[in-house]
Amino acid sequence: MEFIKDLIFEYGLAAMFVIILLEYACFPVSSEIVLPFSGAVACANKTPFPVILILSVIAGLIGTGICYLIGWFGGSALISTIKRKYPKTEKAINASYEKFEKNGAPAVCIGRVIPLVRTYISLVAGSARLNPASYFPATFLGITVWNTILIGLGYTLRDNYDRAAIIYQRYKYNLIPVFIIAAAFLTASLIRKRCLRKRIRPLCLNKDKPAG
Repeated sequence: MEFIKDLIFEYGLAAMFVIILLEYACFPVSSEIVLPFSGAVACANKTPFPVILILSVIAGLIGTGICYLIGWFGGSALISTIKRKYPKTEKAINASYEKFEKNGAPAVCIGRVIPLVRTYISLVAGSARLNPASYFPATFLGITVWNTILIGLGYTLRDNYDRAAIIYQRYKYNLIPVFIIAAAFLTASLIRKRCLRKRIRPLCLNKDKPAG
């Protein structure tokens, strides 16, 4: 982790962007350390919080998008290979499958805060061929809430950014209801949009019909 911290110190936002992207792409980088540290460095460099947050969300979307596509095209065979070559990942991958089977698209959002699940939920969603129109809004919401919390803690604590990991470990299960509410709100919004489209479409067709 010291190497990663040195990179962030030396290259600033560019390094933060790449490292956050890699973390979301399932590389072995701890977000509980990288995100608060990025917030602390951004605060020290007087980078506005919205700037670092937006960059981190974009990086997260690209990283999870890579995993989603790998899962989509690699499917179950790839995941089976990962479990066979790296037995320690089996528990996390199985937990991701269980959450996904129970909750579907909201699991992608909720999974961002659940230990083990958050690492492989994108691969699982891709291998299950979850519709991109459902996957990316859920992912966007999950990443935004997750990054806001951890980067915000680092930004606020600054020199004591390392306390963010302790705070997360202590209250991580209290965050799950927040994500469930957010996922429920997202699902309700998607359903409402689809209903509106179904209502608007017949109206448009009727307008196009010639009078008479």
